[in-house]
Amino acid sequence: MNKTILITGGAGFIGSHVVRLFVNKYPNYKIVNLDKLTYAGNLENLKDIEERSNYIFEKGDIVDKDFIHRLFAKYNFDAIIHLAAESHVDRSITNPMEFIMTNVVGTVNLLNAAKNLWTEDFQNKLFYHVSTDEVYGSLGDTGLFLETTPYDPQSPYSSSKASSDHFVRAYGNTYKLPFVISNCSNNYGPNQFPEKLVPLFINNIKHKKSLPVYGDGQFTRDWLYVVDHAIAIDKIFHSGQNGETYNIGGFNEWTNLDLIHLLCEKMDIALGNIEGVSKTLITYVKDRPGHDKRYAIDANKLKNELGWEPSLQFEEGLEKTISWYLSNEEWLDNVTSGEYQKYYDHQYN
Repeated sequence: MNKTILITGGAGFIGSHVVRLFVNKYPNYKIVNLDKLTYAGNLENLKDIEERSNYIFEKGDIVDKDFIHRLFAKYNFDAIIHLAAESHVDRSITNPMEFIMTNVVGTVNLLNAAKNLWTEDFQNKLFYHVSTDEVYGSLGDTGLFLETTPYDPQSPYSSSKASSDHFVRAYGNTYKLPFVISNCSNNYGPNQFPEKLVPLFINNIKHKKSLPVYGDGQFTRDWLYVVDHAIAIDKIFHSGQNGETYNIGGFNEWTNLDLIHLLCEKMDIALGNIEGVSKTLITYVKDRPGHDKRYAIDANKLKNELGWEPSLQFEEGLEKTISWYLSNEEWLDNVTSGEYQKYYDHQYN
């Protein structure tokens, strides 16, 4: 079936893997990648597919309502996979308004544009909102987040994502807009901007910089390889039930400190270091405000209903991730120096 699909945030970490998967797997789909190209959006992530005939890039901001309505009129989208978001918790603490505008107002602009374009003819249409497990708040030492877990967001970031989830459900309930939502755990893998834990520490170990660990390092997260997340999004997009929510997780909990110790061990091997050298870089720093203690996802609904489960065990995924960053030093150097932002100007102007 021919479809025209808008993927927002498609130059970002998760978005670029979703765009690549859809462009390569579905040649009959026209994939329009909309990205504002903020600091975390990087078109170098998609150099391998940018010449494909079923791929189009559009630079723009989902907060710009008039631009969004023009874009929808231009392409007459059949579906939206919405990943565009401000996503770094630390940044949300210092600048919450930016998160409210992009994650809440931007999402509502997309919802209104879809509703107005489809004008109640919702046959074979879908609004897919990609969200986070952080909307559920913080767990104690036991238990898992279910799709039915009440929302209890604790940071400006998770509050903005919870709000956007609620708006998507409200448009489904009020206007019968077809939708699905997925809430995913922490992702890691190739092309992640090095403000997040795994690429930051790979880069810091490589350059013998300190490894800052919040508090006592006992914060627990579920980790998922980004390519597995993209495959889950594909499954949900094509087979998920209208109005349903699906949790996506790696069945894979690690405390930050245990993960960092494992990463140090793997990096020592990869760099040919004496065992234990990288661990000496660990530095404990003051905890961030409102730091959630534990997230853990129950992804059995997705596994049982749609047949998805992670393809990689964490240690294997971490080794692949380390190998990618060490083999793509130019990408990492460009990102950390800001050179990647020049790529758009060179490529599209």
